[in-house]
Amino acid sequence: MSSQPPLPLPPWLPPQLSQSPSPTLHALSTSLLPHLLTAISQIGASLRTSHHVALAGSANLFGDDQLNVDVSAENAVRAALAKCPLVVTASSEEDPQEKEVHQGGEAAAAAAAASDERFSVAFDPLDGSSIIGANWSVGTILGIWKGETALGKSPKEQICSILGVYGPRTTAIVAIREKPEDAGLCFELGLDDSGCNIELVRPNVRLSSPPYKTRYFAPANLRAAAESPSYAELVASFIREKYTLRYSGGLVPDLGHILTKGHGVYISPVTRASKAKLRKLYELFPVGLVVECAGGKAVDENGRDVLEKGVEGCDERGGIIFGNTDEVEEVVRVLLG
Repeated sequence: MSSQPPLPLPPWLPPQLSQSPSPTLHALSTSLLPHLLTAISQIGASLRTSHHVALAGSANLFGDDQLNVDVSAENAVRAALAKCPLVVTASSEEDPQEKEVHQGGEAAAAAAAASDERFSVAFDPLDGSSIIGANWSVGTILGIWKGETALGKSPKEQICSILGVYGPRTTAIVAIREKPEDAGLCFELGLDDSGCNIELVRPNVRLSSPPYKTRYFAPANLRAAAESPSYAELVASFIREKYTLRYSGGLVPDLGHILTKGHGVYISPVTRASKAKLRKLYELFPVGLVVECAGGKAVDENGRDVLEKGVEGCDERGGIIFGNTDEVEEVVRVLLG
């Protein structure tokens, strides 16, 4: 182990994390988060000047067509990871194979040797390709795992997730939970285009408890209601109960709205004709950690905790229901009986 003094903690950390952090949280806060937040700032700045959103002429390994902004966002995150010597492997929705981040190099080896901590990162560089052409809000999703791989492990070993939200402002929603039995912490940061100025906007993001002043619902894949009587009845019940519709088609901004208002329920159902689309490693697991750390609940299409079972491959998919705990439980009751 190196005798060099530890790096100072970033000034934007919430007080709960800056008071005597463990070695893992210290490494996460000083070696990973600053670089990844800078990447989110760069992506936000790039989107504001990417006036032409077009196919890049390539496809990822899943066969999905790539946009020029997808490739740009992927490159920004990869460049940030290259500056994080404690990250051993990474995979993304654009490059869905776990690969070593550092191919040798004395500087990276020396920095890694100074710490016992190791991490793996799984990310979706730009979530919302179907709506970005309309200039709607989109996001970046990052999941950080303790250890050298995210595959074949319990999702409870995911210790941090970051949602970059690109709208009129660029913000980052960060969830950290070092141990599965901990409640965890969710907080929001404001970012400028340079990545140099980071402001703690909300030190403790929490969902509300009933009674609620206004109730929101976000029904993804609404076409599935034509083939699922239970989903059609669920949507009709929201209308009867005078819920407010808030659904953009972007997973990150829709979750961001729920966290901002303190209430909401998001439903992405799976039916025989409407197969699961959301990838667990890059979307469902990071979102699940954010929701749980904010005091909510996230379950899969079968009503099971979305963080209950891990994956063996990068392309495993599922549905999700998340939001305030009581709302999620009612949705599960209506959809699954």
